[in-house]
Amino acid sequence: MRIFQTILSLCLLQTVNGQSFTSFFVGDTADVVTNPLKGTVLMGGAGENDNAIRWFLERADGGDVLVLRTTGDDGYNDYFFTDLGVDVNSVETIVCLNADASNDAYVLRRVAEADAVWFAGGDQWDYISFWRDTPMEDAFNELINVKQIPIGGTSAGCAIQGQAYFSAETGTITTAQALNDPFHSLMDLGYNDFLSNTATENIISDTHYDNPDRRGRHMAFLARLITDYGVPFYGIGVEEYAAVCIDENKMARVFGSYPDYDDFAYFLQANCYEPSGPEVCEDGEKLTWNRDSMALKVIKIGGDDDGTGTVDLNDWKTVAGGDYVWENWWVEDGSFQVTTDATIIDCSTPIQNINYVADALNFTIDYQNQTLLLYNTSGYEKLIIRDISGRVLSTLTDVQKTISLSSFLPGTYLISVLNANGTWQHKAFVK
Repeated sequence: MRIFQTILSLCLLQTVNGQSFTSFFVGDTADVVTNPLKGTVLMGGAGENDNAIRWFLERADGGDVLVLRTTGDDGYNDYFFTDLGVDVNSVETIVCLNADASNDAYVLRRVAEADAVWFAGGDQWDYISFWRDTPMEDAFNELINVKQIPIGGTSAGCAIQGQAYFSAETGTITTAQALNDPFHSLMDLGYNDFLSNTATENIISDTHYDNPDRRGRHMAFLARLITDYGVPFYGIGVEEYAAVCIDENKMARVFGSYPDYDDFAYFLQANCYEPSGPEVCEDGEKLTWNRDSMALKVIKIGGDDDGTGTVDLNDWKTVAGGDYVWENWWVEDGSFQVTTDATIIDCSTPIQNINYVADALNFTIDYQNQTLLLYNTSGYEKLIIRDISGRVLSTLTDVQKTISLSSFLPGTYLISVLNANGTWQHKAFVK
């Protein structure tokens, strides 16, 4: 049966040429009914990791796989359809030649019928400029949040998947450029205006992490986002031959060929400081984000053939299996620094009874009684309490307020206070 289907598929191989797209198809033309399983793949940008792709294809439940790209041809079709030993109904590659493809009835129908979507490498600005604020964007978010299919991508196809992203609208940016001026003209960042995926909430990803070294620029991305939006952000960095697969429960599994090769993924978060953002992040100034040489807490984990190592993105702390270390990252006057073999992030025992006075604002956090006391002498615009994923739980604008955290479930919460002079941020832990 498998041999017959393959022969039939090859007979049906066709190219549909149009002004705005080209399509390459292999498999059964009938649209099958399946039960796909939600998942997200962030791949590093060089050769595909076969086991991570199998993880992705298995979640399509034998359905129809759609590859989207803006350059190239049908290089994924046979690889997905026959080479990996995972049965799927069909694989179609649609090359979007310009933005008009985002309004084409055939393209939109094929997106809607997909049981898995893969974004190929290329130029992420093509993807953003062709698809953002179009029916294609709506179709993607319908697949992710309603049909709940697996999506994934490599290189540019990985870079576009975070709630925040580097768009490369005016070209790429190096670590040196980003650290010497986090407001550099090439620092083109987007946030909350494209893909909506709970697996990548408040996350910005970066790829090709080992060639060249992109750790510093990734840290600059986070510094800018925290400065601009007053929201805690996280980063996932993937080396060229590694892949991060995030399941429906936000458990991230890392694939690669470690220990034969140094295939690592990195999970970045701001440390438990008050405030936790950069000390200097200004237009034309070198970035300083030091915080006692521990500005970022980073999990560095080797990806193996079985995806043994996992990171729980519900708390960004629980790591199981695999070979991993914690690192401290910081930047002083534009110079990126790393401490290896650092301690695990620990927000459970913060400094007791913190008093914060700045810009005529006076706050007291009493951890013993788990209360947040605000004495607002000059007026603040807004106080926001979020969970660890960034979801807003409470927004306050009262002149004076005592907030009890005792009714909150145990865990880490993110507090942001905004006023005309900037944003104050803090991580509060409820026991």
